[in-house]
Amino acid sequence: MELSTRYSPTEKEDKWYSFWESKGYFHSEPDERESFSVVIPPPNVTGVLHMGHMLNNTIQDILIRKARIDGKNACWVPGTDHASIATEAKVVKMLREQGIKKSDLTRDEFLKYAWDWKEKYGGIILQQLRKLGASCDWERTSFTMDEVRSKGVTKVFVDLYNKGKLYRDYRMVNWDCEAKTVLSNEEVLYSDENSKLYHVRYQIEGTEEYLTVATKRPETIMGDTAIAVNPKDERYSHLKGKRAIVPLINRSVPIIFDDYVDVEFGTGALKVTPAHDPNDYEIGKRHELEVIATINEDGTLNEKAQIHVGVDRFKARKLVAADLEEAGSMVLIEDYQSSIGRSERTNTVVEPMMSLQWYVDMKSIAGPALKGVMEDDVQFFPEKYKNTYRHWMENIRDWCISRQLWWGHRIPAYYYGDQFFVAETPEEALAQAQKAFNNPELKIEHLKQEEDVLDTWFSSWLWPITVFNGFDDKEQLDYYYPTSVLVTGWDIIFLWVARMIMAGYEWKSKRPFDHVYFTGMVRDQKRRKMSKSLGNSPDALKLIEDFGADGVRFGMMSSSPAGGDLLFDEKLCEQGRNFCNKIWNALRLTKGWEVDDSLTTPEYNKLTIAWFESQIVKVNAQVQKEYSEYRLSEALITLYQFIWNDFFSWYLEMIKPDYQKPIDRHTLEKTNEFFSSICTMLHPFMPFITEEVWHALVERKDGEDCMMTPLKIENSFDESLLNKIDLLRDITSNVRDVRNKQGLKKRDELQVVALDSADTTELMNTPGAMDLLKRIAFVSSFEMANEAPEDAVGFISGRSSFHVPLEQKEINVEEELAKLEKDLAHQNGFVLSIEKKLGNERFVSNAPEAVVNMERKKLADGTERIQKIKEAIEKLKNR
Repeated sequence: MELSTRYSPTEKEDKWYSFWESKGYFHSEPDERESFSVVIPPPNVTGVLHMGHMLNNTIQDILIRKARIDGKNACWVPGTDHASIATEAKVVKMLREQGIKKSDLTRDEFLKYAWDWKEKYGGIILQQLRKLGASCDWERTSFTMDEVRSKGVTKVFVDLYNKGKLYRDYRMVNWDCEAKTVLSNEEVLYSDENSKLYHVRYQIEGTEEYLTVATKRPETIMGDTAIAVNPKDERYSHLKGKRAIVPLINRSVPIIFDDYVDVEFGTGALKVTPAHDPNDYEIGKRHELEVIATINEDGTLNEKAQIHVGVDRFKARKLVAADLEEAGSMVLIEDYQSSIGRSERTNTVVEPMMSLQWYVDMKSIAGPALKGVMEDDVQFFPEKYKNTYRHWMENIRDWCISRQLWWGHRIPAYYYGDQFFVAETPEEALAQAQKAFNNPELKIEHLKQEEDVLDTWFSSWLWPITVFNGFDDKEQLDYYYPTSVLVTGWDIIFLWVARMIMAGYEWKSKRPFDHVYFTGMVRDQKRRKMSKSLGNSPDALKLIEDFGADGVRFGMMSSSPAGGDLLFDEKLCEQGRNFCNKIWNALRLTKGWEVDDSLTTPEYNKLTIAWFESQIVKVNAQVQKEYSEYRLSEALITLYQFIWNDFFSWYLEMIKPDYQKPIDRHTLEKTNEFFSSICTMLHPFMPFITEEVWHALVERKDGEDCMMTPLKIENSFDESLLNKIDLLRDITSNVRDVRNKQGLKKRDELQVVALDSADTTELMNTPGAMDLLKRIAFVSSFEMANEAPEDAVGFISGRSSFHVPLEQKEINVEEELAKLEKDLAHQNGFVLSIEKKLGNERFVSNAPEAVVNMERKKLADGTERIQKIKEAIEKLKNR
């Protein structure tokens, strides 16, 4: 088969993805195998592929492909989130561009437009994930508002209500004036912003005395219903029982005393506006103050403000400040840094507002979820996020779940007059109403369903259950649930992760997943979060087009430590593409060898094969350990170094036949076997190049594909043999270094004299070792001696000394001494670190005996090496 000179990712990726799908490899049904299930964090239907999606889904795909290779029944469920606020905003914008106002439509008319928009654009991101190589079970694609998921949402709402864990209440909420809906506490993002602090004076009623208060929001003065001071603040003790006049509107309000007031903030006096500040609201409840809401749902001032009616709150702030200046009530305006809450979705400043909403009593369901994580029934990777989780769960607040939108799950509460009935269907609600009013004549049309919809997260928290139709299909749920691992960003640990864990224990009495792997943020080289506004987020699909999916996957994963932020650089994708080309060139090399069946396998090839058999076992054990700890970046780098260094740079060079010479069949077959194992090991990270090479190496039977073939590697390896070849390779590298420094040609043969040592003797007595050394290091002879020859360059390898005689060459003593001194400093540091480790009583007591013994061996070897270096230095100084 003729192979192209360069690997072409685009055609190969399209070919293999279609092939895998046609074989049904992505689909899963319950069977006798161990299941490995993953549910995708559902991206918004409004979304397009960005770097965060790329990282998250690459990690999931790595884990799911690894599970398939391990022989598990791997099921990765894809889907999308209906994203109430974001989607409704998109649809409203689309309608506005068509000259249609949402207010001119009925709910049903609007929802028709919304569903049409979803059908047209909602699946884009899932199609894009295919380009990345995501091996999702597309037959199981779910949507948070489809029939099955919606049924689960309704069932849970009704169940919580019937258990007394869900209620309706009039209280202070976070209001998004742009989306015109309430937000949960977790949907409000706080950051310090530049602001102003306004010092305003209020006249004490019936006197010429004034009281100055400091406020960040002069536009809410018209809603003031009290002035509060701290009872311990002696400056204001004479004002007990007094009243103050609110400037501009001349309302008389009481001066109250409350411990909440911070004596050190501003003037120590606080204007109390119960309708527009959560802390003021609590003060108002304690002192039974009037609540005057002066701001509309769209953020404009209403009639109760009396002035600037209809003006936006931020414009009103400037106007009111000017009014206060003119009235002589403004004492001072100063710059101020303030923590401002903004809507996660629209970025608008959140307005505290009184409203009647639906809530979940979170304390009533949080207990098992807190215990589950703290006792590792659900394991977090990295573990540090347990403390973050615990703090939030121990201080959990009730969840406001109603939203003033049309796109979403409509709340299953049905009103008849002032009374409401919560039920899964209108028919069940009607039956409740007929019974409550003792009126069998009531009809469904007499009932009016709640206008509000549920928070998007109310469907998302059920995702691990509902994607398997968990409230109706026991077989599917019992097989796939709990899922194996959730891969998600730490930034939604409260919005999503914690709630899913609560839901799992509440309705299935089980954790929803065994493990949670938290990814970091994708950032640029300046450590800035990637975003459109900064212009530092590359086009994900363009990256795949330029570097191939495997190259991009490599680029992201090679710089993505577990739980740490990914500092993305396109050069890493370029490195991934170069790695693909290196793999391809290695394939072209081996495919170009001719086999001579009459040839026997030389001893040096037998030795090389035996070494690599042990090396691949050892490396695989390391990779498996890194997988188990979710150190996937480390696993990829381990594989990269093994493949590039051990296989390409050493193994292939060791067994490569001489120019235009054939190779024996056994060596080629073992090489193809090793190359196939490498493809299997690397496949989860770089699926396309590995499948292509796998099939190009040897003829395969139908169904014998890299994606589905278990790794066939022994469990044990020969550590002694590995040490011998490590010594041989180090000798070779040092001989090459001598040749380079002396300006000798690559194939100029050199002699090597080894000072007598057990390690060297063992190497010399290993069948094939000396022939291999001569072959790859171009050594004419390798001899043992009791002392170093004259006019020779020396080097230390392992615990042994070696010397290369140089005829008629002047040895650069200073250069050789500098090299040895540098090596000595390194070895001294190494030995010191081992001594510290062994001096740690906790390490010696708790570490496995084999690990402690290995450290002791390292110490002995290092000490012996230091002695050899010192001897070599002394010899050079005495020349």
